[in-house]
Amino acid sequence: MRLGARIFKTGLAVTLALYVAMWLQFPTTQFAALAAFFAVQPSVHKSMTLIWDQVQANIISAVLAITFVTAFGSEPFVIGVVVLLIIAIHIKWKKENIIPLAVVTAIIIMGSPTDDFYNFAADRFLLIIVGVFSAFLVNMMFLPPKHENQLYHKLSAINEEIIQWIRLLLHHEVDYQTLKQDQEKIRTSIVKLETMFDLYKEERSIFRRSEYSRMRKIVLFRQMIRTTRKAEDILKSLARNDHVTHQLPAVVEETLRAQLDEFTSYHERIMLKYMGKVKPQAGDDYDNEIAQRRRDLVKTFMTHQTSDELDYDEWMHFFPVIALILEYAEELEHLDTLVDGFFTYHTENNEVEVSDREL
Repeated sequence: MRLGARIFKTGLAVTLALYVAMWLQFPTTQFAALAAFFAVQPSVHKSMTLIWDQVQANIISAVLAITFVTAFGSEPFVIGVVVLLIIAIHIKWKKENIIPLAVVTAIIIMGSPTDDFYNFAADRFLLIIVGVFSAFLVNMMFLPPKHENQLYHKLSAINEEIIQWIRLLLHHEVDYQTLKQDQEKIRTSIVKLETMFDLYKEERSIFRRSEYSRMRKIVLFRQMIRTTRKAEDILKSLARNDHVTHQLPAVVEETLRAQLDEFTSYHERIMLKYMGKVKPQAGDDYDNEIAQRRRDLVKTFMTHQTSDELDYDEWMHFFPVIALILEYAEELEHLDTLVDGFFTYHTENNEVEVSDREL
């Protein structure tokens, strides 16, 4: 079982909320803990931008809850109506991410009201605010997320998986049931990766020079993800057209295998370069070789597509695979240029905050 930073932050926020509520001598401290649980955010920036929205949502929920209980009582259908109104209001304002906390606030205030309802509602509202601010303090002070480190290692792991399957497909050594399962895992991993990248984009550095460096990294990671997406497209296309690959003329299949092997090795080399394990701008001849291999792939394909070795329709069906490989090579060249540029210009600010993955 692996416990991430957000899990620890949630535990800390809940604990802090309980202690503060106990210190303030509230009778039902668990409501502060519940609010803290819903208020914890995955990043410091998100916590800062949502704190006012969370407070505002709680005020609106409290006002609606008190108004409806005063006018209609606390019957279940009344609570249901209030919940519907809260959801509708926040959807209208495009603040769907704080709906759970707002709904919890209304239900806590409307549940089991006493004769002294207004004091009861005020206590529970303050408990919710204690929970929200406890989560905010924990987000600000403890365990800041290392998105750059997580992004790099997740990208490397996904690339490794994709490249492994591409090579196995080209050598016809694939167990298709396992490939299908892993493709689904890869798709899910890439979606999570893009969510993590969105969080990284939202972060802000305190110092302006560090922020400039971070913006350059955003451009880099965006291109890394785009390149990984292109590699995944090749894997999907090769898997879908594997029956055609088996029928390709030997020279075409060998060229395809050699060029893709070179491109995937190039991809691995670029990722290692970002880590500092390959010198920036090392091997300009290597870049020229990649360009030559692209030309060789096109030439080989165009030379043999008019032959009688394979049905013309099959050739044309396989053509998108060639196009994807060429696009992949272009994305790799662009990524390599960005990495070289990152380490060449403004070097005093361009520090990579990535640690080696534990073995």
